[in-house]
Amino acid sequence: MVSAKTTFILAMLCLVLMHELQIRTVEAGKINCKSKCEYRCSKASRHKMCIRACNTCCQRCNCVPPGTSGNEDTCPCYANMTTHGGRHKCP
Repeated sequence: MVSAKTTFILAMLCLVLMHELQIRTVEAGKINCKSKCEYRCSKASRHKMCIRACNTCCQRCNCVPPGTSGNEDTCPCYANMTTHGGRHKCP
């Protein structure tokens, strides 16, 4: 017969394993914002400002549209983010 102590230890091990799997799943879903934004802003006239805005948008939306401009239909969150003045925030 399984003792209460063994059952408790197995339950704790299962909880730790589930926690580790959840953390790795979240980490695996994140994209590399730095490299995506470097390419997205490569032709921008105000490169530093473009990078700053793009990184903010990327971290919030976890996506950056392909190419150096346009294609915002592939990332609706990125396309719909606006500044306090109502202008598009993301380059």
